[in-house]
Amino acid sequence: MKKGRSSLSPNITGALLMMAAMACFTINDALIKATGGAVPLFQLLVLRGFLATALIGVLAWSLGAFQARVPRQDWNWIALRSASEVGAAYFFITALLNMPLANVTAILQVLPLTVTLGSALIYREAVGWRRMTAITIGFCGMLLIVRPGADGFTIWSVYALIAVLCVTARDLIMRRISNAAPSLLVTFSASLGVLLAAGAGSLTITWAPLTPTLGMLVSTSSVFIVGGYYFSVQVMRQGDVSFVAPFRYTGLLWALVLGWLVFGEWPALLTLVGAGVIVSASAYTMVRERHLAQRRG
Repeated sequence: MKKGRSSLSPNITGALLMMAAMACFTINDALIKATGGAVPLFQLLVLRGFLATALIGVLAWSLGAFQARVPRQDWNWIALRSASEVGAAYFFITALLNMPLANVTAILQVLPLTVTLGSALIYREAVGWRRMTAITIGFCGMLLIVRPGADGFTIWSVYALIAVLCVTARDLIMRRISNAAPSLLVTFSASLGVLLAAGAGSLTITWAPLTPTLGMLVSTSSVFIVGGYYFSVQVMRQGDVSFVAPFRYTGLLWALVLGWLVFGEWPALLTLVGAGVIVSASAYTMVRERHLAQRRG
């Protein structure tokens, strides 16, 4: 009897899951952008948040996340992380609706650098000259994208940068949460927090009627964002971080393709150069951090 084909290695499986997660997140962003501001922001967050929270809740329940015994101190950090998620959702989606998809996505690629810098400042983690140099170079790449003082620099660029700060805070807070809190429970709490905050904000606006097209865009975006969350959780169980992590930058490729095909957007040359600088610096930082962790281990 012939032997069947061998299964994929953990590294290849992790890489495929990471690419699937990035595809889901970017398609979600494109669907939200496709609403074109026809739905008020708070209404949009409520509709997407209700569907996403329900789907995440079902997923968390099926995997037993709600049955976990979470230490009391973790709930304070989970609440603070959820507040950071609220800020990230508000500023990111506002920027997304007013900027080219690839530009916003490119700015977000600086996250590994801001998290590394935040870890050094807040947690006093050692960051050598190589990673500090990579961080500095990455921030220079970000300046090529936002170009402060240039005609292309707008308030929406500031919103995107504030979103980066909020997500950085979210990821740094996550390090305070013990392993007793399942990832899906933390994700559910963040999604619920965004839903509740958006619900309060929606009381101050007049809701817009939903056309079938808008309803389809919002509901489909909810499915893709849950897919992104699910694949992200699965990624952590597969492969070496140093091998898998760089595949997160496939999200930028998705943003370039979708921005061009769907919205007719193509970034300026300086934006592309800046994105390349950020990706290179961030990838080096993650690989270097993993290498140092292995040496310490």
